[in-house]
Amino acid sequence: MSEHKNQHAAGGEEPGKDLGLAGRMAQTFIHSPLSPLLLLATLAIGILGLLITPRQEDPQISVPMVDIFVQFPGVPSDQVVSLVARPLERLMSEISGVDNVYSMSHRGEAMVTVQFDVGEEMEASILKVHDRLMSNRDLMPPGVSEPMVKPKGVDDVPVVTLTLWSHELDDAMLRQIALDSLQYLNEVPNTSQSFVVSGREEMVRIQPMPERLAGHNVTMDQIAQALQAANSERTAGSIEVGSDSIPVYTGSFLRDAEDIGRLLITVDAGRPVYVRDVAEVLYGPGPVDRFVRYYTGVAGEQADVAPVGAAAVTIAIAKKEGSNGVAVANGILERLELLKGQVIPDNVEVSVTRNYGETANAKVNELMFKLFIATAAVTVLVFIFLGLRAALVVLVVIPVVLLFTIFSAWLMGYTIDRVSLFALIFAIGILVDDAIVVVENIYRRWLMKRGVDTETTVDAVAEVGNPTILATFTVIAALLPMGFVTGMMGPYMQPIPALGSVAMLFSLVAAFLFTPWLAWRLRPSMEY
Repeated sequence: MSEHKNQHAAGGEEPGKDLGLAGRMAQTFIHSPLSPLLLLATLAIGILGLLITPRQEDPQISVPMVDIFVQFPGVPSDQVVSLVARPLERLMSEISGVDNVYSMSHRGEAMVTVQFDVGEEMEASILKVHDRLMSNRDLMPPGVSEPMVKPKGVDDVPVVTLTLWSHELDDAMLRQIALDSLQYLNEVPNTSQSFVVSGREEMVRIQPMPERLAGHNVTMDQIAQALQAANSERTAGSIEVGSDSIPVYTGSFLRDAEDIGRLLITVDAGRPVYVRDVAEVLYGPGPVDRFVRYYTGVAGEQADVAPVGAAAVTIAIAKKEGSNGVAVANGILERLELLKGQVIPDNVEVSVTRNYGETANAKVNELMFKLFIATAAVTVLVFIFLGLRAALVVLVVIPVVLLFTIFSAWLMGYTIDRVSLFALIFAIGILVDDAIVVVENIYRRWLMKRGVDTETTVDAVAEVGNPTILATFTVIAALLPMGFVTGMMGPYMQPIPALGSVAMLFSLVAAFLFTPWLAWRLRPSMEY
């Protein structure tokens, strides 16, 4: 007969004694072969949760905003307000979940901004706006353009910005390189909205010469009509050759400035008049509307690289909602290294001017380190007052509880951020109480009996079970009201009561399931 059965029999278990929930759990698992398997399984899914849970600096709060742009050419601003902006405001305010609607009007145009309640889904909000606009399109006055809808959310903020700069190339060429690079960077998984800041766009400019227009009796409208008619390609039919059908197209798209210059505008006194006869056609960088330059100062690592500035453009890339900002940022930087020397020439330098993944990961790692410091401090205190074996029990149980809580954060849709980790640091001093109370009472009962047996161990757990359960649920009841805070602070603070409650509940389970099993395996000798 095994040792624990002999000790169990020697103890003389009282028949019919109610052990309560804690005692029954301890009695079931103290010698069960499932206990180490459950402990290892919990540790494994906790580590999995640590790896797959997205990392952010702060909780990602959804506050959808939708901008509606409407053109009403030639109409004064006061009429734009009365005929377009105010009717749109009334329509948008009727949508469920809308918190605020406001507008801004100018001559010939208006912008209406719809702000939804905190926590509303972006996709659902956009659909509501589109549905309301399309179902009331007949109420808009004649001449109003089709509304353009542009959503705005927290995930539109770039996680990575890359500045391309050079002493040899101008901003127009850098923009072309940036646009080519952006095509490859957008292939990184979970990247979302991206754009290039600054750099003059390549364009064709047609500069009419008034004296020649007058000399050839040509108007600006004629030039515009000629361009519109020429820059098109239409299907004219098809030719049947045997069993093959060959489509026939008429016209072609304009390819360069020379094509535009050769366009026929009209015939004046029997002479054809081309665009090049009345206007100058130029191809090259357009006007400057945004300006970016790259400078290095004495505080930088390479202060003498660009002290007087260099031509530059910036690539900004955002991530998809719910994705791991650290993983997305690292993926972008890895792809960037592959582009250097291929898409990005050697005479163009790249500086990472924003790396949200790096800052978020650094702050999360710092808080994780402090979390382990708190665990070590608690373990040292248990070692001082209860001894090494009891400290080992606590040292095993606390990380398991914390890792399982992180996995629960992933299940509930939270991220590893400053607030969620604060919840764990805040709760660690409370959740360790369950394991300490159980271990301390087990050791006290062993010392009182001057021996170690299963019945005493189970009875020690049952003795403190109900008070421990009551204390745990009292703490949870104190945390839960924080989860009902409304407004912007509601979702920001929500991880604290949610994850704190999960940690407390699982620490209670671990105290009744794993702590007796570990205490029995690490039991001290009672010989003295």
